[in-house]
Amino acid sequence: MYKVKIYNNIASSALERLDPARYTISDDIKNPDVIVVRSANLLDIDLNPELLCVVRAGAGVNNIPVDRCAESGVVVFNTPGANADSVKELVLCGMFLSSREIIGGIDWVNATAAAGSDVTAFVEKEKTRFIGPEILGKTLGVIGLGAIGAKVAQAASALGMRVYGYDPYLSVEAAWKLSSDINQAADLDTIYRYSDFITIHVPYLDSTHHFINKASMAKMKPGVRVINLARAELVCDDDILEALASGHVQRYVTDFPTKKTAGAPGVIAFPHLGASTPESEDNCVSMACSEIVEYVENGNILNSVNMPYSSMLRTDDPRICVIHINVPEMITKITGVVSSFGVNIENMINAGIKGRRQSYTMLDISAYPEGIEESIKKIAGVTRVRAIK
Repeated sequence: MYKVKIYNNIASSALERLDPARYTISDDIKNPDVIVVRSANLLDIDLNPELLCVVRAGAGVNNIPVDRCAESGVVVFNTPGANADSVKELVLCGMFLSSREIIGGIDWVNATAAAGSDVTAFVEKEKTRFIGPEILGKTLGVIGLGAIGAKVAQAASALGMRVYGYDPYLSVEAAWKLSSDINQAADLDTIYRYSDFITIHVPYLDSTHHFINKASMAKMKPGVRVINLARAELVCDDDILEALASGHVQRYVTDFPTKKTAGAPGVIAFPHLGASTPESEDNCVSMACSEIVEYVENGNILNSVNMPYSSMLRTDDPRICVIHINVPEMITKITGVVSSFGVNIENMINAGIKGRRQSYTMLDISAYPEGIEESIKKIAGVTRVRAIK
């Protein structure tokens, strides 16, 4: 029986996809085999020896100690694309709200009605205060063309916008999904120079901290509208507020209000609603459950952020899963131990991630002799060994 500890309010209907005969699920489990989390801060969590994996029901993993998990042989998964449609819709909403003075109009109607005045009598006179431009024919710059950014680009193009996309790490698979109407920008300066709207869809890393700042905004068109539903730290609060005050940036839409931006003039802030739809939550947890089953029961690694993609068709043969440092002769040492027990390797896969110390090897063997797991563990550089029989 595998123990699954959940943090936050995880969709229980989706978690039911885990076989109750094999998984115990609770928010009050000690020494779990699996952790499922949304936004709870796990950075200082103790990694118990039994912990196999941490699954983020969402894309960002800055609330999880990814590197420390890797060093301990704990696989960290996320669910890329599961909430893409939900976030895409909120980006479109943010564009409309930032362009048309819809919020100001709503506030005026409510305030006028609350004061006891006849709203109907003042509408025609006052509505000119809330005029805003259409998005048709305007230019949208999309920074990051992953699962969400690509969907935003496609939707905006379908609405009649001219779309520029920038992503230096664009995969071939992602590129195939993009319409030929999406213009590929060679650099960020192109996005800044031409865009009436800019939407950000990149992960938060040391290299992306405050990459929207005074210098980058100085390159943007006057009156630009900036949308950030990715992470608060991607945009420098002080610099965006200064740009709003000067009028160089017309509106700033964010899903991550801070003490400085919440309620500030020109800021439209949502309370982290990007993935807050029943469909998105269900999709995220459903994908999380699939990742859990594949890894816990089959050893396969799908959508991990700290271990390489590794998938091998499951057979009736015993399977040995080894997390180890990525150094020469490690495979030779592992297969040498297997051979010393007189069993045959029926199938094998090894994968690593460039720039990471950890590598992953799976072996299907003809039989499972006692002691083989312990012998592989003794190899210098082996972090974790697990047998699936």
